[in-house]
Amino acid sequence: MKFIHTGDLHIGKVLHECDLLQDQRYILGQIAGLAAREKVDAVVLAGDIYDRSIPTAEAVTVLDEFLTDLIEQGICVLAVSGNHDSPERLSFAGNILKRQGLHLSGVCEKEIRKVTFSDDFGEVAFFLLPFMKPGDMKLYLKEEIKSCDEGVQKIIGRLPIDSAARNVLVTHYFVTDAGSEPELSDSETRVVVGGLDQVEASAFAGFDYTALGHIHKPQQIKERPVYYAGTPLKYSFSETMQEKSVNLVELGKKGEVLVTKVPLKPLREMRILRGELKLLLADADYQGEGTDDFIRAVLTDKDELDDPIGRLRTVYPNVLQVVVERHYRDTDKLKLQEIEKPDKSVLELYSDFYQYVTDEELDEERRQILTEVICDSLGRDCL
Repeated sequence: MKFIHTGDLHIGKVLHECDLLQDQRYILGQIAGLAAREKVDAVVLAGDIYDRSIPTAEAVTVLDEFLTDLIEQGICVLAVSGNHDSPERLSFAGNILKRQGLHLSGVCEKEIRKVTFSDDFGEVAFFLLPFMKPGDMKLYLKEEIKSCDEGVQKIIGRLPIDSAARNVLVTHYFVTDAGSEPELSDSETRVVVGGLDQVEASAFAGFDYTALGHIHKPQQIKERPVYYAGTPLKYSFSETMQEKSVNLVELGKKGEVLVTKVPLKPLREMRILRGELKLLLADADYQGEGTDDFIRAVLTDKDELDDPIGRLRTVYPNVLQVVVERHYRDTDKLKLQEIEKPDKSVLELYSDFYQYVTDEELDEERRQILTEVICDSLGRDCL
């Protein structure tokens, strides 16, 4: 039994006012191509299929193309809703679609959906547990639930798990291990405050593999067979150093699980450039390949800049963010007596202050401007 584990597609996401549908269509095509080459039995989507609960028509089209591509190849799709999805919309026409091999679990039914496959070693049972808040779990379980951890443990306790067979759980939660949290980016959304959204990894002890969604960096939870596949694309500049991938999972006989990270290559990379504006524009390394990448430019110029984002876009049309980085000394700790001398003029006092804050002497151009301002405001005697 072989399947691909991915999730957190966030189809329809807009990053700094930039539509990512073109990039998402490209990466989904790459995943579908990998599924065909590896002859997988299924593709697992662990929640946050869409970026918002009411997706645009264009986002729906991108997902439809991806799912159609997989189904036409005879590859089953197993998907659950995440905290960004509308459970009802994702579950629409679910009973009809599952006949085509498309299993979308958005709303918790009377029982958690179970999809069974068979191979030379017997059966493999996939349990599809969509994201639910404690209030939703209370309605489903018909008992008081105070946290996601409590609810998930009780739901799993009711599942018809055959411990002699191979079992896989697909779900979408913030999973910890003995209080140790997964590594986060700044693009995830915590849905419940106070730790109530956390689920302990020990809850998944009965599964041979747990396919998680919600955290955007691909990672394994300690040494357990519990994995976040991460997002297929970078959705934040905090993710620039991450290598995006999908998990190719092969289940042998009971207890034999092989997980291979397969890297993905985006249509456009996401990078952070740092330096003075003129150097970023002039550097020969930046002319050519990679100029279409999504760029966050950190400018270290000391002087004021005229239209830096417009000038950068002459080389990098997809500059999404420009930050001017200037390092000043902490003036909160500055004591007036360090610069205030009764025998010094206003110009000299300001010059001392400028040097203290910037660690540089006042240049002649600024000195001339300041001289004119002091003369106009206070008179030449104050110089």
